Amino acid sequence: MVRGTLEVLLVGAKGLDNTDFFGNMDPYAVLVCRTQEQRSSTASGKGSDPEWNETFVFTISDDVPELSIKLMDSDLTSDDFVGEAKVPLQPLFLEGKIPPTMYNVVKNEEYCGEIKVGLAFFPEETHRGYEEEDYGGWRESC
Repeated sequence: MVRGTLEVLLVGAKGLDNTDFFGNMDPYAVLVCRTQEQRSSTASGKGSDPEWNETFVFTISDDVPELSIKLMDSDLTSDDFVGEAKVPLQPLFLEGKIPPTMYNVVKNEEYCGEIKVGLAFFPEETHRGYEEEDYGGWRESC
């Protein structure tokens, strides 16, 4: 079982399909890790190539296969779904850190852009519940 802290650097996206007919999109990202959900700021007027450079922290207490990043376009009435990227976490748990990397954004099984994300994982230290000198040793043998 994997336990620790997942740190996600949301760098930006490029080549996103524009969902606005007039003007540029106002994209934002919703990051989902199991039941935890966090939202980025809105990149107002940034269109198909937004930049965020924001860091998000998640607590990992179970085996989590992937991080889901949903890209949305903020609108006055209702926000439009732009696409989604699934970031596999198993390589991160083995390596500890993955530099900013491009991942495909998909909508209805069709490629619709890329998102750049950096990852870091900090395992929770396991505590045995006792101090070194509590279980016996040379002090007790005298």
